[in-house]
Amino acid sequence: MEISSPLPGTEPSRDCPRCPRLVTLREACRAEQPGWWNAPVPAFGDPDAWLAIAGLAPGKHGANRTGRPFTGDHAGDLLFATLSAFGLSRGEYGARADDGVTLGGAIIVNSVKCLPPHNKPLPSEIAACRSFLEGQLAALSNVQVVIALGRIAHDAALRAAGVRLAAYRFAHGAVHRLPDGRHLVDSYHCSRYNLNTGRLTPEMFSDVFRVALAIRAQTSGPNSSTSPR
Repeated sequence: MEISSPLPGTEPSRDCPRCPRLVTLREACRAEQPGWWNAPVPAFGDPDAWLAIAGLAPGKHGANRTGRPFTGDHAGDLLFATLSAFGLSRGEYGARADDGVTLGGAIIVNSVKCLPPHNKPLPSEIAACRSFLEGQLAALSNVQVVIALGRIAHDAALRAAGVRLAAYRFAHGAVHRLPDGRHLVDSYHCSRYNLNTGRLTPEMFSDVFRVALAIRAQTSGPNSSTSPR
């Protein structure tokens, strides 16, 4: 399976050795499911994006299987539907890396590149992956808004920006202006658990994207926003 990154030179190697626990799980998955991606998952989307979506980490049956962020699991169903509704994607999402979907104006990056056990990376693993997130956000020179999906992504984005976490508290829908002029917008993660428990609804998730579009319109002029289809 060949999957290229829109940000070449910023990705870990396929056999990245930084996190022993994640390496052990990766090797177990390769033995169990040799046809899966089973490697660090690269960014996906538009390298000239104005919007970056920061996720947590690959899911076992989602990105770890398919090789594309949020592809093949429940969280991806809502994320890609929302991207489509706001004109940020083209093509029909088929929950496969080869479904032909492309992003325009948006890119997806992850705080942790490899599958963690039980979807819960350790602080040391998040720290070990930080340089990749930092490099990707630095390479995305046109990004004006970062949507953080969950507290871990929020904290990782702040650390990548080199600011104090205590000055920017996570809350769904919160908007933080960073020293570099970018805006960080917080959202609960679009996980199956959050949706099933009602902590997050599709309308709440759409509201976050409406906020991002409004920020872009304010910072770039009246003709720059993308309208929902």
